[in-house]
Amino acid sequence: MCAVTAKNSPGPSRTPAPHPVAAPESSALLRRYYTELVVRYYGRPTDDAEVDAVLAQEPSDDLTRPTGEFLVAWVEGVPVGCVGVRVLSADTAELTRMYVGPEARRTGVATALVAAAESVARDGFGAARIRLDTRKDLVEARALYAARGYREIAAYNESPYADHWFEKELR
Repeated sequence: MCAVTAKNSPGPSRTPAPHPVAAPESSALLRRYYTELVVRYYGRPTDDAEVDAVLAQEPSDDLTRPTGEFLVAWVEGVPVGCVGVRVLSADTAELTRMYVGPEARRTGVATALVAAAESVARDGFGAARIRLDTRKDLVEARALYAARGYREIAAYNESPYADHWFEKELR
């Protein structure tokens, strides 16, 4: 199993940690995330221009306090995954930008990222529930959320890329 470490942490295994969404490591992870989403959604290769357009269409700059938080998982000093928490209302947060690189999949990184996001939503923002949207082709993500106690709900946003919406009570 791969150890998840927070940047600059002394131990071999730590909870994913907040990291500036504008930092180079975060930007690289978001680029990898959107590259994979575009490739899977359209079933074809993509290029930098298309990913740049998606990054501009789906900004992540609100994933900073007080409107959100961005978390990064590290393995042996290398950023391998990320997740964002966005405040939707006084009692509801959103899990977004969930990504684990292929090199760290099936090692517990995704579970650690989701757990850390739930903790930030509950303890950092006082959320009673956390929501997320995902697509029908992201079967691994849907299985992860179901295993973590998320239940499918009616659409709470108008994302053109979402097919499924989930929610979990945090208290």
